[in-house]
Amino acid sequence: MKTFRVLTVCGTGIATSTVAAEKCKEFLTKRGLSVEVVECKAVEVSGKIPVYNPHVVVATTPINDSALHGVKKFVGLPFLIGVGMDKLADEIADYLRSLG
Repeated sequence: MKTFRVLTVCGTGIATSTVAAEKCKEFLTKRGLSVEVVECKAVEVSGKIPVYNPHVVVATTPINDSALHGVKKFVGLPFLIGVGMDKLADEIADYLRSLG
């Protein structure tokens, strides 16, 4: 089974990216996907993407699209507030499955 790489991003790389990472992994695993999740702060995204090579970015803070190097971004706020988590997880899972 392919393991997909997810980069979760918040303003400081401490609290909200950790929550988003845990929820993202939990919800995607329940959907039958193997995922590896790494956290970082927003200012690290541009340098982290070429090194980690994520399949998707889940951000809880605004990120400049130019920092994403073409990687698909999902807004991770549902993982923080608890509303819309299933919908977001379905969207991420569908996208990852489309990558093969």
